[in-house]
Amino acid sequence: MAERRITSQDVADLAGVSRTTVSFVLNNDTRFSIRPETQQKVHDAAAKLGYVPNASARALASNQAKAIGLIMTRDTHYISSDVFLPQLIGGLLDSVKLFGISLLIEWVEPGQQLQTYHKLTGSKHIDGMILTISRDDDTGLKVLEDADIPVVLMGTVPNSQLNSVDIDNAASARKAVNHLLKLGHRQIACITDAQLPYSSATQRLRGYKQALAAAGVSIDESLVRFGDFDAESGYKAMQSLLKSKHEFSAVFAASDNISFGAMEAAREAGLDIPGDLSFVGHDDIPLARFANPPLTTIRVPAAEIARQSCQLLLELLTDKVSPKQNILLETELIVRNSTKEKEGTNR
Repeated sequence: MAERRITSQDVADLAGVSRTTVSFVLNNDTRFSIRPETQQKVHDAAAKLGYVPNASARALASNQAKAIGLIMTRDTHYISSDVFLPQLIGGLLDSVKLFGISLLIEWVEPGQQLQTYHKLTGSKHIDGMILTISRDDDTGLKVLEDADIPVVLMGTVPNSQLNSVDIDNAASARKAVNHLLKLGHRQIACITDAQLPYSSATQRLRGYKQALAAAGVSIDESLVRFGDFDAESGYKAMQSLLKSKHEFSAVFAASDNISFGAMEAAREAGLDIPGDLSFVGHDDIPLARFANPPLTTIRVPAAEIARQSCQLLLELLTDKVSPKQNILLETELIVRNSTKEKEGTNR
């Protein structure tokens, strides 16, 4: 039986550092400041294990493009209206600056994924790519799984073999709905952040239903509406809920952008927030605390998602034999003034 090849992960584990750090130290890459004692730990670990960087481990120091691509699978209208996306892009720009590489941004029209992925993976303009706004029905993902360049999903897609960085969307939605349940609300409407082919929408809707079921509350499908990223779709979804005449005292809107539109529709209908309707959003974009009233929401660590996506991609570039990784980051409930205890609730 062939002896297992020593990898940079083995060196990283022994030295107690990341694989990216190992790559920069052993390839004498000076673009990132690494303390001398850390460098010594890496050299000692490599010597002890007999590790020698191979050609792929010198990727960032080679004559490659020294650029990564951010690929977005949505049309430009929705990209321009997404107020969460700039936080991700800003986090990526901060990360690539540290490593002296460029970030190229490409968008993919829905239905054109297969052709576009073929073109991107066959080009020499990027060394790897980060794919955001994941869709469960993206038939082109198989192309990326078989591609000769590393790919990281900023999000998760069921059964995908790609590496990913995301939050636990279902758990995050449960956190939002549980807050409303603790305040005594039982008739809770849900407006998704997007249509169901988008993985975050599917997972957050699942979490909403899981929270209700765990509390012994019947799931009423008539209280579910589907947003489409922008505030306008949240506005229309709330109008639809109000016209339906179904009773509800609270709303989980699965993005802050959706929340803004939904809250405006509720105000136009003469409803007080949170007196008549409590709202919980999702994402905690910078505008959330300036909403009227300030929005209770779920804080998503956008900059950390971006940072870890970039680091994971660089690690894949420096050692292509790495095992698949699916990183899930924690979210946090931020309570503001858009929620209150339901009248008549016994605490």
